[in-house]
Order: sequence, then structure tokens, then C-alpha cells
Amino acid sequence: MLPAAEASIQLKDMTFGVPWSASTCDPERVAELESLYQAAGGSEGLLRLAKAWHARVMADEIVSHAFSHGFHPQHSERLAAYWAEALGGPATYSGAYGDESSVVRIHSGNGPHVEMDRRAIACFDQALEDARLSAAGPLRQVLHDYFAWATTTTMSRYHESADDVPEGLTIPRWSWDGLQR
Repeated sequence: MLPAAEASIQLKDMTFGVPWSASTCDPERVAELESLYQAAGGSEGLLRLAKAWHARVMADEIVSHAFSHGFHPQHSERLAAYWAEALGGPATYSGAYGDESSVVRIHSGNGPHVEMDRRAIACFDQALEDARLSAAGPLRQVLHDYFAWATTTTMSRYHESADDVPEGLTIPRWSWDGLQR
């Protein structure tokens, strides 16, 4: 269980479709990097982050409930591939595993879970440190903004039923400037 101080997260807006901004980025640093994917260390860096996040959520008594029914044996690898695609890397996830609709369905039909979302975001912030991505100030903030946005919008949009998720959704893309339209 996370101590209350560590689990404390400020979410700017819990409504759907609110664009999160990466306004804290250093423009000179952003110009040096082509994508968040590259800045996060590519596939290797995102796999470290996915493994660290998964370890954190499994240790959290609230968030681990989401995995009580079990999870895919390559959960971390698939999550890293999803994040890679969302952050400007290769389209490995949608090419091998599914589209956004399939991902959102997995997270749907469970009713509102604001506390679980808040704690999942806190676990992500701690995983950034575990994966050695916390020292990169602007990168850390942009990755936090991405994860908080995805957790509180697309992944929690369909509270009532996974059957409500439309077909053909594409993985949202995120850059140094936030959600790409």
C-alpha cells in the first residue's frame, strides 16, 4: 500500500476529451528529440517502465484488484508496445495485438473507479523513478501527463459496459505538446 503522501496526485480535470498540455517542456530539449518514444529510451526504456509500473500496481492493494482476474503472461511487453505506439514509436501493438477498441474494452464495464485511477497514476510516477526516467524533468512531466490523461479519459470512459466501446478506435498519439489531433 502506498503512503498517503506518496499516493497524493492532483488531477487537473476528470472530464473526457480535455487536452493535457506539455507546457513545462524545454523547447531546446524538445527540438533535439524526435519523439517521446526515443526520449524514454525506446522499446527498452518503455519495457523497464512497464515492468516497474506493473510491479508497483501489483503491490498496491487497491490497484491490484484490477488484476485479480488474471492478466496476460506478457502484460508488461504488451503494455510497453502500446505505450511505444502512443508515444511516437513503431505500431507494434496495433500490428500484433489489437486496436484501441480492444484495449479500452479491457478497461471498461467496471463502474467509476476514481481512487483506483489516482493510485495507478501515483504508481506510474513512482515507476518513472524505478525505471530511471525521473531525472529527465520535461520527459517525466510529459509522461505523467500522458498517463494521467489516458487513465482518466480513454481508459475510464465506458463505465457501464465494454459493449459500449465503438469499433475501430485508434491508439491516441501523444507528443511533447500533448494529445495529437
